[in-house]
Amino acid sequence: MQYKRILLKLSGESLMGNKQFGIDADMVMQYAEEIKQIVDSGMEVAVVIGGGNIFRGIQATANGIDRVQGDYMGMLATVINSMALQSGLEKLGVYTRLLSAIEMKEIAEPFIKRRAVRHLEKNRVVIFGAGTGNPYFTTDTAAALRATEIEADVILKGTRVDGIYDSDPEKNPSAIKYETLTFAEALSNKLNVMDMTAFTLCQENKIPIIVFDMNKSGNLSKVLKGEKIGTLVTN
Repeated sequence: MQYKRILLKLSGESLMGNKQFGIDADMVMQYAEEIKQIVDSGMEVAVVIGGGNIFRGIQATANGIDRVQGDYMGMLATVINSMALQSGLEKLGVYTRLLSAIEMKEIAEPFIKRRAVRHLEKNRVVIFGAGTGNPYFTTDTAAALRATEIEADVILKGTRVDGIYDSDPEKNPSAIKYETLTFAEALSNKLNVMDMTAFTLCQENKIPIIVFDMNKSGNLSKVLKGEKIGTLVTN
């Protein structure tokens, strides 16, 4: 394996499978099996999941809900998704810990950096819920922040697209895929890798990002073995 400690960023939408909203149990188990494979190989794995399959804070404003209130609702959605993934992993015998940026002691431990690192060292999958615990920050930013704090070697952004393109490949069949990019190139070409705060954190702390198709079975292990899958963004 190319890396020792990784942070896997999953979108909430990815848990929907073929549904229009909510959580697809089959998709959760598929992700759990993929993660188990790399944990069994000795990889230290942390996970951040979005909440877009349940609620997006930014949509709240359009519905007349206060933005701050909406963002907190979105954070709770990420905890629901985190609990679903935790359940899937534990069904497969993988030891996990759910750490929340918002205190909810009945279902999650509070986020403490040293505690998170110790769990990773004990080969437990650490799932970070509730984003950063602050409104106006996305789960991409939470992933970049947690990756920096735990000194992850790389952020793996699992999506339903097999990398970064110069335009939306789902709308433009002629879109060109990038195999590698520098942070500067991604910025100058205005490519939608992550939001600006998350992207800047990764750039400043020299944490590479790999964007790849998580829905294709085996891709996660292949990426970590160094196969050229997805798009690599580095300094």
